[in-house]
Amino acid sequence: MLRDRIWRKHLLMLVITATVAFAGGYRAGYPAETLLAVLLVYLLWVEINLYQLFAWLKEGKRKKNHTSGSSIWRDLYASVLRLEKRNKKRKLRFDRLLTGFRDSMSALPDATVVLSKSGDVEWWNRVATNLLGFNRDPSESRQIDAVIQNPEFNRYLEAGDYREPLEIPSPVDKDILLSVRIVPYSKGKRLLQARDITLISRLENVRREFVANASHELRTPLTVVHGYLETMLDDPSLYTGPWQRAISQMYQQSNRVKGIVEDMLALSQLEQGCHGEVQGTVDIAAMLKTIREEAELLSGGDRHRIRLEIESDFDLVGSSERLHSLFANLVSNAVRYTPAGGVITIGWHADGHGALFSVTDTGIGIEARHIARLTERFYRVDAARSRECGGTGLGLAIVKHILNLMGGSLSIESEPGVGSTFSCHFPLNLVREKPAETEPGPVIQPSRHSNLSVI
Repeated sequence: MLRDRIWRKHLLMLVITATVAFAGGYRAGYPAETLLAVLLVYLLWVEINLYQLFAWLKEGKRKKNHTSGSSIWRDLYASVLRLEKRNKKRKLRFDRLLTGFRDSMSALPDATVVLSKSGDVEWWNRVATNLLGFNRDPSESRQIDAVIQNPEFNRYLEAGDYREPLEIPSPVDKDILLSVRIVPYSKGKRLLQARDITLISRLENVRREFVANASHELRTPLTVVHGYLETMLDDPSLYTGPWQRAISQMYQQSNRVKGIVEDMLALSQLEQGCHGEVQGTVDIAAMLKTIREEAELLSGGDRHRIRLEIESDFDLVGSSERLHSLFANLVSNAVRYTPAGGVITIGWHADGHGALFSVTDTGIGIEARHIARLTERFYRVDAARSRECGGTGLGLAIVKHILNLMGGSLSIESEPGVGSTFSCHFPLNLVREKPAETEPGPVIQPSRHSNLSVI
């Protein structure tokens, strides 16, 4: 390497100088004094060259060549010039990469902001100027919470849980709805992205209103048609024999459409966040016993074995109507998709993490590739079987929305030919200990040793 070559040359020169000085001093009778004097002169020479080197390095514009001094120092100057040239090339390459990155980030349709660990704004693209109100005025605050003055955004920023995006109005225009997502990276830095979802939100509102209005308008005529068909079936004298099968099929199909309309209306109300239901402490044990009786009626001649495993010391805070819809949808699905004589287990369990409602069946099971899409509207694993069983394709979507409104979650485990387990997880703050008399119980942390009843 060049560094080693320069060092060896410098060391060789020092050894030759010292040897010559010692030999000359020895002849004159003063070897030590001569060697010391020569070494001092040598050190002075080195200091002078170092001073010139530092002065040269401080120059704003480097000289292309430096011919003064010995070959050792010329090599050193040349070496510095080569390193400087290499660094300039690297800097130019880095600048091109940085410019390309900034241009690509500026070309994105979303607002992009780089935040430091303390929340200072380090960089933003052009879209952020339009959507978030950033400008280049140095007198303006560079703190993100001073630019986006929204309490909900501040809580989202401080919480540090960025798994789900946040929807807030734009600080520039309140009519613009933004979807904000934060991605942590590097050492404490964060990348903030804001997307204009105003049009998507409006289209979603139009869809919800259309579904709600259509479902509401269809309910009355369907009720009338369904009522007349039911009356005709109850009184065989009102129609002749050849029409009996047709009227029976019409009644079945009108009943199915009526169920779809009712589910669509219920789902629309859940999506719009309607809070008209009465909230209170719901007796889960009593509700599940009622749902079990309804499931036995739905089972009919199939004679499913329906078991209850209830931890009866705990209730749940919520809407009785919504909870009944949630539990009934899961249990009715188990009845529909479990062969005759199969076992369906309805479970209710509470512990220190919250409450768990589960429905386990020995039915046909579901392939793994379908599980992620089961809660989509009208998604069916087997469309023909679903129609045959009377399902609307909206039950699990309703379950998911109810759980989301309550802060819960749904998990599904299934194996084809073995059966399925649908589990609803409820947060601990909704769990209540069953009151001894009439006093409502406080939020509890249930024990693993609570009384379990199997019915």
